[in-house]
Amino acid sequence: MKKKVFTGALLCIIAAGGILLAADHIDAPAVTGPGSVSPGNDITDIYAFQSPADNSKMVLVLNTQGLMSPTTSATASFPSNVLYEFNIDNTGDNVEDLVIQCLIQNGKMRVYGPVAVGTPGMMSTIKTNGPVTEVNVTGYGAAANTGSNSNGIRVFAGPRDDPFFFDLARFKEIVGGTQSSFRSPGVDTFAGTNVMSIVVEVPKTLLGSGATINVWGETKSK
Repeated sequence: MKKKVFTGALLCIIAAGGILLAADHIDAPAVTGPGSVSPGNDITDIYAFQSPADNSKMVLVLNTQGLMSPTTSATASFPSNVLYEFNIDNTGDNVEDLVIQCLIQNGKMRVYGPVAVGTPGMMSTIKTNGPVTEVNVTGYGAAANTGSNSNGIRVFAGPRDDPFFFDLARFKEIVGGTQSSFRSPGVDTFAGTNVMSIVVEVPKTLLGSGATINVWGETKSK
């Protein structure tokens, strides 16, 4: 199944010394659509970190559809025509070596991989020759559903409180020249808003043997 890139990618670099991540919550009207509603293919954040419960595993998180209110969250869903991808470079050349592909099939979030990439680039083919894990999407306010397989992979999909903290009001004041620094503590612009989140916990042994990996996320649509 071929998919075309619909939005840009977000990058996360994981190394022994720390994490670099990117965020993008508010896009131009041409991207967000009518009423500034964030569509199902709009990435807000991507995270990658060592599991706090098991240091032999990595946790990869791809969040979409930012700034959702509780009312919006109650009816939010993952579109069935969007492919969510974690791209993983484990050789340091900034080209994906592995991919984890997530999409809605038969009413569930199905996660393929990690598996070797066929042809890197703007087009994707669903790679069915690697691990496959599926889970029922968790509804807003419901207990979390998780899916797992014999390879030690666990997955979650559903609405979650937005973990990203940013004081947008003070940022605008700094840019406008009326303030010179952020306040401590800041005021979280994203407090009380939600995102649609895909979480994949995967053993490090399935991600390669390098000490550093680059991770970036993409959404692609038919």
